[in-house]
Parts: sequence; structure tokens; C-alpha cells
Amino acid sequence: MHSAPEIKILLVDDDTFMLKILTKMLNNLGYASVSACDNGTDALTRIGQADTRPDLILLDLNMPNMDGIEFVRYLVERHFPGSLILVSGEDERMLKTAEKLVHAHQIPMLGYLHKPVSPDKLSEIINKWTPPEKQLQQESEKKAYNAPALKSAISNRELVNFYQPKVAVATGKVIGAETLVRWQHPTDGLVMPGQFIGIAEQNGLINDLTCLVLEQALLQARIWQENGIVLRVATNVSMDNLTSLDFQDLVVNLAIENGLSPQNIVLEVTESQLMDTDSRVPLEILTRLRLKRFHLSIDDFGTGHSSMAQLRDIPFDELKIDQSFVHRAWADETLRAMYDASLSMAKQLGMEVVAEGVADADDWAFLRRTGCDFAQGNFISTPLKAEDFEPWMQDWENRVHNGLIANSA
Repeated sequence: MHSAPEIKILLVDDDTFMLKILTKMLNNLGYASVSACDNGTDALTRIGQADTRPDLILLDLNMPNMDGIEFVRYLVERHFPGSLILVSGEDERMLKTAEKLVHAHQIPMLGYLHKPVSPDKLSEIINKWTPPEKQLQQESEKKAYNAPALKSAISNRELVNFYQPKVAVATGKVIGAETLVRWQHPTDGLVMPGQFIGIAEQNGLINDLTCLVLEQALLQARIWQENGIVLRVATNVSMDNLTSLDFQDLVVNLAIENGLSPQNIVLEVTESQLMDTDSRVPLEILTRLRLKRFHLSIDDFGTGHSSMAQLRDIPFDELKIDQSFVHRAWADETLRAMYDASLSMAKQLGMEVVAEGVADADDWAFLRRTGCDFAQGNFISTPLKAEDFEPWMQDWENRVHNGLIANSA
């Protein structure tokens, strides 16, 4: 945790009254090193000098002569090493677009503040600041792995499954779990999928990886079933898995070996991966699996480029609304419109709907009001080890019995 005096803050806003208010707020919060500029040109001069270069900039978007978007471009050209907070009276859509642009320029952005600025919100957002050297350390800790190491990990069964619960929104009943793979590295500990899935896809290892994950997931589903817990277990499937007709046989045989009903097995296909090339084999596999009553889910809906065509061409019976359209949809008109459109279309097509990324009680209450079928996210549970799933179920049932459903109605 940093201390307030460590941070050099620069305010950039053409409104001198706003500069005075923000300076006073920051001083009251304990930030003594605060300077201000009422135009972008003077601010860039400060940034160009080592003794006046800030660690953090609070930037207004709408300024004459040089607006905030242009200012950000100059920050990139000058290799600004610090962080940024946008402060503006513009609407939410404009601020989100600007935020996305800042991230695209790879400038660390702590978030944005609406005018008039609240001292509590200002304090909360600045507390996210991390010294540049710590940012670099965090990046360096994301170790790069190679294909031979991953191939060995698959052979040695170092990949382990975690399970994120899915619950019925109307009743709170636990109905299933999504399988999420991790690499239990012998020396580096738990490695997240973002560090190795891409390697698997680029080096022809994704099929072996998916087969191992699926095998372990269905074995675990059988164990739960033998304990009297029947869950719908979902596994992510890559398009590379759907290029060989052998994949369908693998899924069917694993279901039979474990005594599982196809109706309790869900194959989640990420929308952005769907059918970029020849669609015949993937379409045949997915259609035949659906005929055998396996569930097909379109994952991360709304983030790809051909959502409507995928729903038209593939017999999906479940749609997962991406978390970027779920969290805070109750407060954001743009997100709400996208969420409503996805939910309505799925319902008209007779599909079940899963909302991803349910992060807090407000998200949960929103899903209850809008009639979504199922939900998953950290408000319900983070991904769990298999042995922790049943104890979590008991805790969740206690939450439901203690008024989780009634209080959010």
C-alpha cells in the first residue's frame, strides 16, 4: 500500500474552478504534491521534464485547443510512464469509449470520474495506483511458457480442473458448474489459463488439452452423481476440437463410460472462435451431438463478429451473456440495452440464458428483476477445487435460506 505523499499528481482541466476544487479535495485526502494546468500544452511541458513529471494525471476530456483524446496520443509519443484517471462531464458511453482507447494505447488507467467529483470516489480510485516499478514487476511475474513444457504438463496430468457454480436465478438452486482449467506447475504453483491456452492453440496441443479437461470433468461429474448430486457440467471447446469427427465419439464414449446423461453435459463454444473457415465438419459434429441431447452453449455472446449468424446456423440451446454486458447493467443504459437485447432474443429462440460475471448483490437483484434463467460469477462463488464444491453448496444453501432470494426480489 502506497502512502499519499509518494504520488505526484497533475490535474489537467480548462476549468480553473474545477482545478481548485480537485486540488483542495486531494490535499484533504493527504496528497500534498498536486499541480495543475488549464491546457494540454503546458501539461505536456511538465511531463517532458524529469523534476515535474507526474506519477498520475487527472485529465478532463473536453478541453478547447487540445482535447483529452489528443492529449493521450501525445502521452504515448512521450512514453509517459505514469497512470491516468479521466474526469469528465461527458456521458457514460463517451467515457467508456475513451477508457478503451487509453487501454489500447497501453497507458495504465485507474478508471474515470464523473463531474461533479465525489471525494469518496476520488479516494477510492486513486487507491488503485501502483508505482511503475511494481507494475513492471507484476508484468515480469507473468512467466512465459513454451510448447514442450506444456506438452509435458499434459502428459504428466499437471492440468487440474476448477469448477465455477451456476445457479438458477429464480430459486437459487445449484444446477451446474463450468469447468475451468489451471496448470498446477511443479515449481511455479497455479498457472492461469491465459498463460498457456494460446500456446496450446498455436502449437497443436489444444486437442490433447481439451480431451484431458473433458475426461477429468466427466469423471468428477460421475463422483458427484454417486454422492447424490446431479449437476450439469460444462466444458469449453475450441474450434480445433471440432475439426475432427473423432471428437464427437470421444464425448459420447466418455459420457457412456461415466454413466452420465447427455442432458447433463454442456459443451461451451466461444462465439469469436466459431467457423472462421470451412464450417462443414464443426457443423456436423455440433448437430450430431445436439441430436444425442448434449447441450450446446454459445459462450461470451456479443463479443464476436457474427452473433446472429451463429444462432441461425448452429443448434445452440443455451446462450451465455458475456460478463462485460452483465456487471453494472442495472446502472449503465448502454449495457442494459445490450443485455436486454441478448436476453429477449434468446428467449424468443427458446434458449436458456446464463449471465456471466455476476459480481455483487446489485447484479444479482438485476438478474432477478429481468427474468434471467441462470447465473455465475464471484458473487455466487469463485472457481472451486472439486473437493471444495460440496462444502460450498451447503454455504450457498444457507445464504439462500437466510433470505438471498427474498431480499433481492
